[in-house]
Amino acid sequence: MDQRDLVERAGRGDHDAFAALVGATIARLEAVARLILRDPDLARDAVQEAYLRAWRDLPGLRDPNRFEAWLHRLTVNASLDAVRRRRRRAIEVELTPTTPQSMRDPTGLVVDRDELDVGFQQLTPDLRAILVLHYYVGMSMPEVAQTVGIPLGTAQSRLNRALTGLRRTMGRPEPPVTTIATKGRVA
Repeated sequence: MDQRDLVERAGRGDHDAFAALVGATIARLEAVARLILRDPDLARDAVQEAYLRAWRDLPGLRDPNRFEAWLHRLTVNASLDAVRRRRRRAIEVELTPTTPQSMRDPTGLVVDRDELDVGFQQLTPDLRAILVLHYYVGMSMPEVAQTVGIPLGTAQSRLNRALTGLRRTMGRPEPPVTTIATKGRVA
């Protein structure tokens, strides 16, 4: 059975169809929420909140083919809502790889993960959300902007700010600025 049919059936109140949709997306959405929230318990709560919102609002979904993108948006929004509710709480997360790593020095992998973890701690949740959607979920920047509900230029600016912050925290140099020569002058 295809996803569109499951979405349409779930929209009509079919619990089994909704359960099949949830089963197909839960691991990925939980990973997205964990990367944004940096707390496994809060992430599970955010994903559960996203699924509750999805079940409640599914009959109003206009394009069943956009179900997964819509679900990502609900998850990001639920994650950011959780951050707002728990601003004072210190957050820790264990980063787990989603794809097998190539054969490298295990010590180097630990150092890289620790540096990345420190870099992520320095970013605000909205910047983490942009990074996660673009690099982890693999969305294009227009899709990220649409998912988060911001203009494309704002999403691109936030991605740049997040990458700059990560580079600075991790002690990595900024990429070189290229110049364009126009009529004998450098622009």
